Amino acid sequence: MSQVTPPSQKSATQGAKKSGLWRSTLIVSAMTMLSRVLGLVRDMVLMNAFGADKMMDAFLVAFKIPNFLRRLFAEGAFAQAFVPVLSEYKSQKGDEAVKDLVSKVAGSLSLILFVVTIIAIVGAPLIMWVFAPGFSGDAEKFNLAADMLQITFPYLLLISLTAFAGGILNSYGAFALSSFTPVLMNLVMIASALFLAPQLDIPIMALAWGVLLAGVAQLAIQIPALYNIGMLPRFKVAFADEGVKKIFTLMLPAMFGVSVSQINLLLDTILASFLVSGSVAWLYTAERLTELPLGLIGIAVATVILPSLSAKHAEKSEAEFKAMLDWALRVIVLVGVPSSLAMLILAEPMIAALFHHGKFSAHDVAMSAAALQALSGGILAFMLIKVFAPGYYSRQDTKTPVKIGIIAMISNMAFNLMLVWHFKHVGLAFASTMSAFLNAGLLYHGLHKQNVFRLEKHWRVLALRYGFANIAMVAVLLVITPSLAFWLDANALHKVAYLLAICVAGVVTYLVALTLTGFKWRELKH
Repeated sequence: MSQVTPPSQKSATQGAKKSGLWRSTLIVSAMTMLSRVLGLVRDMVLMNAFGADKMMDAFLVAFKIPNFLRRLFAEGAFAQAFVPVLSEYKSQKGDEAVKDLVSKVAGSLSLILFVVTIIAIVGAPLIMWVFAPGFSGDAEKFNLAADMLQITFPYLLLISLTAFAGGILNSYGAFALSSFTPVLMNLVMIASALFLAPQLDIPIMALAWGVLLAGVAQLAIQIPALYNIGMLPRFKVAFADEGVKKIFTLMLPAMFGVSVSQINLLLDTILASFLVSGSVAWLYTAERLTELPLGLIGIAVATVILPSLSAKHAEKSEAEFKAMLDWALRVIVLVGVPSSLAMLILAEPMIAALFHHGKFSAHDVAMSAAALQALSGGILAFMLIKVFAPGYYSRQDTKTPVKIGIIAMISNMAFNLMLVWHFKHVGLAFASTMSAFLNAGLLYHGLHKQNVFRLEKHWRVLALRYGFANIAMVAVLLVITPSLAFWLDANALHKVAYLLAICVAGVVTYLVALTLTGFKWRELKH
């Protein structure tokens, strides 16, 4: 299946090489993967200590609300609006103008977030009623969740400033530190569960305090790096400033467009609050495992290409802009398709090997694994969104993703209502997968229609190569994976070791099969 590289693919390869995207992606990917692995350890510790009961459901909702707003506001809308404007200032106005913009944005953003945080702390019971109305039938669960929300909500202010600092560092080519900060969250949460929880009358409250402490640590570690590049802000409130107005104008629609998948997952949580106790925890466990491949490549690629795409747009380098998107898509499909298929096949083994101990029962394994299988297909879709959305935001086009986001969210809600009554929490998970594919497909259609990016002829050959390698991997996984009984009965170390061996076998099979098709690995190393 070997073939001479077409001119269009050579152009894409050369553009990617000039940008140095591969090295930056590897840095972000390594740091993000470290965070995801520690996050998995964190979840194992939490589920072992507290189980998947109503207390855990209460914490997960209290954490999910500010965490959802963090993804929606800080890492989603703000990053997509701030980085392109910052890149524009860098290329057209110089460092002094950038310093002034940074100070004004920091002050204005902090004031807004401070007011929102105070309102949320005061109105925590009302917010909990909105986001988890099903809890209202259990006074203990509802009140505990509201109390924990008052502790966790300030995390939004802290992590938004952390994302702001990370956006500045990324624009100056410093990706490692901002990608490392999530590691601190996991370390603090693990320490809170192991050491603080036994000291409290209500042990699970330690997790809420852990969220708050983690936010402080994540922001603090960024400050020296900002100082070193001369970009430590002075916090000026200036809503009338041209740059500040431009960022906030771009943010408003971007808050919705870039975070549709997160909104959909939150809607799942609202509906899950009406289901049996444990449903929120089962969905959470499944979502966390899907974030492993998403964090490994999806988030890493999206983080790296946004400032690069923004710079190329500012420089009016259309060919290199398209080349970067093509390179990113090749990497995403390379990892996303096998990740989705492997997660589908290994859902039960993974859940059982990692979580079936302590208070996490065999029933919890079955329920979480079913949700993971329903979400597994969405891994590729979530990754595609991470690539296609920057194609709009880097060009300061926020209206198109919003229109697409509205369609995807309405569709997700329709899918939810069609599936939840019969399939319960699994229906909610599958609805998220369906709407994610719809979202990704419409984003690509928009880029294609605007002639910003479209699949060239070399993708026909790539599709055949990727397809052959994935079929080979699936065949091997199906043959060597034991039945569920093994994963429930074997000891923890044996299960983890066997799971790792299966994963290694799958990866080796995939890589060897892909190489045999004539896939040119050097095309990715740029």
